[in-house]
Amino acid sequence: MRKQDITQRARIALLCLFGTIAGLPLSANQPKDVRSSFENILDIRYTPKQKSGTKGLFTDAGSWMGFTIPANDSINGFCGPFDIDGRAWLSKSFAQVGVVTDQGKIPANRFSTVSSNYIPGQISLTGQYNDITVQQTLQFVDKNFALLTLNANKGVGWTINSELWLNADASNQGNTIVARLKNGEIMTVTFPNSFTVVLNKRTYTATCQNALPTQHVVVGFFTNQAQLTKNGAFANTILKNAAKYSQLSAQRWNGYLNKCLREDMSADANRIAAKSIVTLISNWRSAKGDLLHDGVVPSHAVGYFVGLWAWDSWKHAVALSHFEPELAKNQIRAMFDYQLEDGMVIDCIYSDKKENNARDSKPPLAAWCVMEVYKQTKDLAFVKEMFPKLVKYNQWWYKFRDHNRNGICEFGAIDGTTEAAKWESGMDNAVRYDDATMVKNAKDAWSFNQESVDLNAYLCLEAKLLSEMAKLIGTSYKSPVESDKINSAFFDSSKDYYYDRDLNGKFIQIEGPEGWIPLWAGIASATNAKSVMKVIMDSTKFATYIPFPTLSADNPKFDPKGYWRGPIWLDQVYFGISGIRKYGYKEEADSFTMQVFDRLNGLKTDAPIHENYGTHTGERLKTPHFSWSAAHLLMLYWEYKR
Repeated sequence: MRKQDITQRARIALLCLFGTIAGLPLSANQPKDVRSSFENILDIRYTPKQKSGTKGLFTDAGSWMGFTIPANDSINGFCGPFDIDGRAWLSKSFAQVGVVTDQGKIPANRFSTVSSNYIPGQISLTGQYNDITVQQTLQFVDKNFALLTLNANKGVGWTINSELWLNADASNQGNTIVARLKNGEIMTVTFPNSFTVVLNKRTYTATCQNALPTQHVVVGFFTNQAQLTKNGAFANTILKNAAKYSQLSAQRWNGYLNKCLREDMSADANRIAAKSIVTLISNWRSAKGDLLHDGVVPSHAVGYFVGLWAWDSWKHAVALSHFEPELAKNQIRAMFDYQLEDGMVIDCIYSDKKENNARDSKPPLAAWCVMEVYKQTKDLAFVKEMFPKLVKYNQWWYKFRDHNRNGICEFGAIDGTTEAAKWESGMDNAVRYDDATMVKNAKDAWSFNQESVDLNAYLCLEAKLLSEMAKLIGTSYKSPVESDKINSAFFDSSKDYYYDRDLNGKFIQIEGPEGWIPLWAGIASATNAKSVMKVIMDSTKFATYIPFPTLSADNPKFDPKGYWRGPIWLDQVYFGISGIRKYGYKEEADSFTMQVFDRLNGLKTDAPIHENYGTHTGERLKTPHFSWSAAHLLMLYWEYKR
């Protein structure tokens, strides 16, 4: 337990003392707060400097602002907000909280932190000065507003101050501080009418002399003036009905957890699932600028990841369909908003479309995610909406990525570079492409001189799912591919494994995760699947400390920290485990799942979920708070022992 944490007995005493959780009366009739089972779900303690970045945030509901819990005792307030798109801290703390007593003002810096907590959907901070204890909680009401609730153990007045770290114009409009950033974004802080608010350039102080044990403050963030004009007045509605909106936030998060968690799983596994949900929702960004629909970004902690990528989006949508299905649908729509006339779905999109990357596409998993959304929602209208777009995208591969017109496709690029073609594969520096070159198919259409087994397995699955969708909506679809042809084309019986092959049909005998994709796609024969299992179960190859590395561990080029040349990527781990499960190897699949859950560093504690991990150590490598890792951990969790 951290030094700043108080004991569990003291926590209970504080709750009894306050009689509230986030401003809500404790009641025997109140539904169970499942969130409270997951204390300190993520460590986001960080005190910012003016020009520092972020290692992770509390953010929710598609908002473009986030907060942290302070890492020291000098603030007595949550840090932020942080402008997620602008990558800047707008304040060290929008509300540094002190109190007013008969003896005068006790400023925020006189309080010592006795505890802090991050449960799904809420952060809290408890400070103490002599016999005065103040608990603060922060929850998001929606994409624009977060609600700060202040509770004291006795009636006190309140004094709140802050300094804005902005190259912006600040004004005091009634009891609302309005700060306008140069990029057009706007931050607001709204106090109850009982407060006197004074602004001096970029420093504001809000004081309430009334001795009340509970108060509320609303912080807002808007992407432009039109959004502020439309929604800004809602801050006062929130203040007047704070308990209601606090409860609605709690209900939403308890709903997420109740939809996802399994009663037959261990506490550790449930914590991993809860952390995965928190990770996905913390990366939810609302429509903004040229992003026409809401979606989940790869990670809010890294600036270049504040956009939407195609195959990330497909994976996110599958997980989200279980607990936030409208967001799952919009995640898919967002990528198809930029589908080209020829059918291509481009690599990635941003709120400023000038940053979009249309040099390449990404592996085709779009039909998979649409079908998973349908399974969870039974929304035929959504299937009808997406079906023609999916067909057009599937056909694009055969028109522009089949160099020799043999019905077997290659990854490639619009600009003819191997760099973009590797990006299109999703495995940016995979060893299997070390010797690949480019061949021209048509204007703005190039391929590797190499047919990839994973690409064609995905396309087989897409065709199968499109056929199923066509029956659901009463239309016709003719598949361009035969799964038996793909199964036989890429299986090397001399090595008992699936490999890429060059355009002359020669196998490129690099053993990587592409070799188990035919199992996940369901196109492998039972005999071939049995052979692949022997390779997978070899501890010198793929049955490593963390199973299913991105390159066979006995390959001379294997590098456990080498991006796609050895580390663990959880999407490929999922495809491997789910694939062997489909062929009846359930015991092995469950064993591998537990190895992942037990051995990835920090997964069961408060460390963020990472982009990839060390194969032989489980150490965390690149990019924390990574969405597709969270999505696939949820899939592994749901499929365990099923």
